[in-house]
Amino acid sequence: MSSRRNFVKQAGSSLALLPLSQILSANGNAQAEKLKVVCVGGHPDDPESGCGGTLARFTAAGHAVTIIYLTRGEAGISGKTHDESARIRTAEAIAASQILRAKPVFAGQIDGATIVNVEWIKKIQGLLDAEKPDIVFTHWPIDSHMDHQAASLLTIQSWMRTTPKFELYFFEVCQGGQTMTFKPTDYVDITNTQEQKKKSVFCHVSQDAASIYESSDCNHGLMEKFRGMEMGVGYAEGFVRMLGSGNTFKI
Repeated sequence: MSSRRNFVKQAGSSLALLPLSQILSANGNAQAEKLKVVCVGGHPDDPESGCGGTLARFTAAGHAVTIIYLTRGEAGISGKTHDESARIRTAEAIAASQILRAKPVFAGQIDGATIVNVEWIKKIQGLLDAEKPDIVFTHWPIDSHMDHQAASLLTIQSWMRTTPKFELYFFEVCQGGQTMTFKPTDYVDITNTQEQKKKSVFCHVSQDAASIYESSDCNHGLMEKFRGMEMGVGYAEGFVRMLGSGNTFKI
């Protein structure tokens, strides 16, 4: 891993402020350095709705993507026990990951009762260390949902304890309703992967997947169009880059 990072840093150290959109500019180059990408989300459906289009672009370019779900969505289905919900939502997450061509990993926390402490920082850091990521995506920490905050803070604390540091980017979900005061520093054009992203979100049948794209307080379809307008493309996802992440990797 260190040799791969050193190679990329030596090749692209002058590109430290390269926008995320340009990280994917060499998709067609068969000799481009292949990277490890990880997304840490609070529940099944968060990584898909927050950055599924971007993850799909990475896998399409031949890069390895892992999705770490902090919980299995145990509290997410009305009328079901935690065990029943976990079984249903785990299966949905696995199906969604297959559509995105990503590897699913379940961290083992409980939906609605997430914990941020030293023990869990070490656990998440261990999962990240096992993946040896070059780039990590997670929730924006200013979010009304405590599980989203927990996923973000655990990832940030892991990043602070990791050497060499991976690139860290934050994604948005349910803009205004959950994610707050989010102003992207980077955009990724997902015009060609928006349908793939949508299919992955619609795997989450138990969550009324259509509402994720169409409801008044959680309209990801509108978010993608708006970010696309800001970028000047059809559909886009916005991200905030963690300053000081190190060198941005050119794919």
